Parts: sequence; structure tokens; C-alpha cells
Amino acid sequence: MPEQPGRRPLPHLRHPQSHDMIAAVLHTPQFQPARYQCFDLKPLSGALGAEITGTRLDQLDERLVSEIEAALADHLVLAFRDIDLSPESQVALARRLGNVIEWPYATPMADYPELTELVSGPRDVNNFGGSWHTDSSTFENPPKYTLLYCVDCPSVGGDTSFANQYLAWDTLPEDVKTDLEGLRLVHSTKRGFGDHSRATGSASATTTPVSVPTQHENLVSVHPVARTHPVTGKKALYVNSGFSSQFEGWSEEESQPLRDALGAHGAIPEFTCRVTWRPGTLLIWDNRCALHYAHNDYRGQNRTMRRAVVEGERPI
Repeated sequence: MPEQPGRRPLPHLRHPQSHDMIAAVLHTPQFQPARYQCFDLKPLSGALGAEITGTRLDQLDERLVSEIEAALADHLVLAFRDIDLSPESQVALARRLGNVIEWPYATPMADYPELTELVSGPRDVNNFGGSWHTDSSTFENPPKYTLLYCVDCPSVGGDTSFANQYLAWDTLPEDVKTDLEGLRLVHSTKRGFGDHSRATGSASATTTPVSVPTQHENLVSVHPVARTHPVTGKKALYVNSGFSSQFEGWSEEESQPLRDALGAHGAIPEFTCRVTWRPGTLLIWDNRCALHYAHNDYRGQNRTMRRAVVEGERPI
């Protein structure tokens, strides 16, 4: 298709191959973690993630909340183990981190409109979050934090992986980064959910029914390909296979090669950590600079999670 007048060309990035090698990467806080007064912290990988021990989340004070946010800024994903977290305490913690918003695509928990219970049952073939994505990037102000608590999970399987998008941006070729500056990407509900969960279609793909309200069926938001984190000031790649549709001014077909190449680049194994769930685990992660992927390898078993999301700012 001939290029339209005034439309900037898309940069070229070769799709990574299985035999490609990437130079060693380093996310400094993983190797030089700060010390905290309210908890102990142990990094999970060289790329991102940390396990938190030695604290209670039902007794919140300003210092603890401040240190949690500081640790999130450094490590992107925090895992709290063996936490007996009631729905009330989960909502209270989420509120201390910002404005908690309801997720409009599933029925909220009874008595807790800010919580969604995500249940995978023994007969489910599909799962929640089974692609590399950030939560609700179709929103004008996508969530900054997600708080996901494990009520029940398989003895094996059902892990969640995360990918550091600071590293994804930093390791792009310099000429590609230059070409991507100022480029924006359309994030589409229709692409993220497809027809199976639209209000006009079937909502039975998972044990927890998912249905897109009519007013959200064609919801799109346009965000920069490289977004600047409001706390760290660092740039992160903001592309995800779950919701990213096309580059602004381009068709989805024209956008696909670069969109897919950037998506594959963002999920390179060296950028990742993998968290194994067990009941009583709470994960908090920063959607502004981390992708996540829910592994669907536990068919025939139950998995029950409680989720709260904290509203973020419009990406810039």
C-alpha cells in the first residue's frame, strides 16, 4: 500500500528468532536493593521482582505504605507470602495506594464492588490473562497497580510471569528508539476480548463469566509506544499483545509486523521473572513498566484469585 502523504513511516525491527542472543542486561536495584525498616526484601531475578517478608498488611501506617511504593519503583513486582488477607484488608491496602476502580467486565464480589474474584474451574480451557499484557491499557487512565491475592491454586502450574519494560526499551537499537519517539499505539477492547466475551456474544469461556458492556465494546485509547514513568522518570516500552491493535494512522494489517516484533522483544526471557503461587500470596505490580502473563498449564484444577486495581494517570 502506498504511503499516505504526511504519514510518518514505521521503523523496522526484525522479529527475534529462537537462536538470537541478547547482550547481558542488568536492572541495578535487583543487585543493589535498598534496605527497609518495615520488611525484608529478596530479589527474585536479575530483571525484576522481589519477595517481601517480615510485615503485616492488616496494620498499615504511612511508613509501610511509603516503603511499599518505593520498593515497587525499584523492583516493579512485589510478592508477599503467607499473608492472611481479608477482602476488607485488600481493599484498604489498595485504597492507600490510590483510587481503586471497579473492573466493568465481570461481576464484582458480593459486598466488595472494588474486588473481582477470578475463578478458573476444572472444565475451563481458557484462562484469565493468558497473553503478555498490562491490565486495561484500553482505559484512558490505565491502572498503575494491580493487587492479586491467591485464595486457592493448583499444587503445580498456574504461575504468573512478568517482564521488565524498562529493559525492553533500553535494549532496542538506538535508531529504532529514535524512530519510535512520539509514535502512538491504539489499544482496543475488541482486540483484547474478541467476540466471545462481548455483550452480544457468549460469556461462558471461563468459570467466571466475562462480558464487555455495550458501551465498552468499541472502546479504544491511544497511548505512546514509549511511556515515561511519573515516579522514576524512566522510559518503558508500552506495547502488549493482549490489547495493542495498530499504530496511530496505520491499519492493523500494516501495523502487525512492527507491533508483533515489539511485543516479542518485550517478552525476551532475560527481561522476566516467574512467580509460583500458593494460597496466602499477594502480588502487587506496576502496570506502567511491567508486562505479565498467566500460564495456562493446570487444566482440570481450581484456581481462585481476588483482584483490585488502582487507577493510574494518562500515559505520556
